[in-house]
Amino acid sequence: MYDDDKHGPHYGGHGGGGGGGSFGSREMHKATCSDCGQECEVPFKPTEGKPVYCNNCFQNHRKPRRY
Repeated sequence: MYDDDKHGPHYGGHGGGGGGGSFGSREMHKATCSDCGQECEVPFKPTEGKPVYCNNCFQNHRKPRRY
């Protein structure tokens, strides 16, 4: 009866990750990739002391998915 309610608006692979509930444009922040040094934009405010990767380098640092 309420099966759809348990999933909520962020269920699925929409990249929302919770928070504001808006799937529109996200605030992007400029950063420098920790691997290649290329300037990039990320959808979060970079934290000092933590690495930030561009899209290409991020793929190399992802953990393999288990199926």
